[in-house]
Amino acid sequence: MRGQGSGVAVICLVVAMALWGSSFIALKVAFAELPAMWVIFGRMALGSLVFLLAWRWRGRMQYRRGDWKYLLGLAACEPCLYFLFEALALQNTSASQAGMVSALLPLLVTVGAFVFLRERISRTTLAGFLIAVVGAVWLSLAGSADEHAANPLPGNFFELLAMLCAMGYTLMLKHLSARYSAFLLTAMVAFVGTLFFLPLALLGEPWPREVSPLGWAAVAYLGVLVTVGAYGLYNFGVSRLPASQASGFTNLIPVFTLLFATLLLGERLNGPQMVAAALVFGGVVLSQWRAAPPLPAGVLD
Repeated sequence: MRGQGSGVAVICLVVAMALWGSSFIALKVAFAELPAMWVIFGRMALGSLVFLLAWRWRGRMQYRRGDWKYLLGLAACEPCLYFLFEALALQNTSASQAGMVSALLPLLVTVGAFVFLRERISRTTLAGFLIAVVGAVWLSLAGSADEHAANPLPGNFFELLAMLCAMGYTLMLKHLSARYSAFLLTAMVAFVGTLFFLPLALLGEPWPREVSPLGWAAVAYLGVLVTVGAYGLYNFGVSRLPASQASGFTNLIPVFTLLFATLLLGERLNGPQMVAAALVFGGVVLSQWRAAPPLPAGVLD
């Protein structure tokens, strides 16, 4: 039975990574018709609606003195800053390049745990991190402006900033998850995002007069299947597998992004960028060569 449960968890994690990988394409499609802040607001609002409808399954909440600063930091990292940088990134770079930069996230979390949580980091992991960073920088420098990436260098830099925010979110999430259910923490992301991005949307560009069915579908896909579905499947997988094993599945995100960007958007990487992408993957694989123990809960105290 345990093996069967693990198999289901693996399937859930793979589907979650596919959904997250496809989110780059959905964002590019939505941004082509709608202002970025309206897209992010719509995504958060739809996700909030789903969480409100399912509120009876919200799970545990055990507030402890001082948790407010971690909850505030969590919300500041994601959704607020993360989605701002993500929007700026995808307005300037291609979905495939942004997906490749996202491959740095597991390594950033490892290094962040080393710096802030005093977790041990092996030389092999550090070497893999440096190789992946070199590959990400090369990927950006080798890019040229085209219909998919107007300004790849600043776009990929904004994507890197988004990944740094995701790192902070992940570290604080590890701390809070012992006392708050994944449902509540994910719902908080949607609720805060709705309140944060509504005034930005109202103060920014006006709502367009016409939006195609494809534009509406992209926003709905982001709000329901990505914001709710991907997080839900990922949380289920983490509950059935060791955290260190589950986090390794995030390396599949850029693979799915490249696949979807090629099939749906017609994006292509040039020769130097393909070599740079190989460096990123090589660095990620090297960093995972030796299994690292999972981060202990509560060490931020």
